[in-house]
Amino acid sequence: MIVFDLKCGAHGHVFEAWFGSSADYDAQQARGLVACPICGDVAVTKAVMAPAVGAKGNRRALAPREQPAAPATTGADQAKMRALVEAVAQAQQKLLADSTWVGRDFADQARAMHYGEQDRASIHGEVAPAEAKALIAEGVEVAPLPLPVVPPQAKN
Repeated sequence: MIVFDLKCGAHGHVFEAWFGSSADYDAQQARGLVACPICGDVAVTKAVMAPAVGAKGNRRALAPREQPAAPATTGADQAKMRALVEAVAQAQQKLLADSTWVGRDFADQARAMHYGEQDRASIHGEVAPAEAKALIAEGVEVAPLPLPVVPPQAKN
């Protein structure tokens, strides 16, 4: 297998692709089968990439005491982490029990409540990061939820 960094001609997107051999890449490229995964452009060329150079054979290996220590995780640590995530999930579920899903209307409704155009209520929904920053800059009281929420229409 061989990996190439490729670049599309339309937007300059750089991406990685694996081929059985250099000849396989050439054959697929000639048939128009190599396309940018971001924009779909088939005008793809090889991008400049760093060569994979192996370590010299005469390098000494680090002694065990010189090797960086990996953080040890035990079954007890994993159980504590699961318990912590479960506690956060239960707390979020309690908060959302008295909250209304407003979907992508979140920013508009939050602003309307902030400026007194709508009665205050507990709501949750979706908002782009830039819009969330704009709400905070305006002084609208919002906070991200710690865990993702499945929209009601997406539930089975």
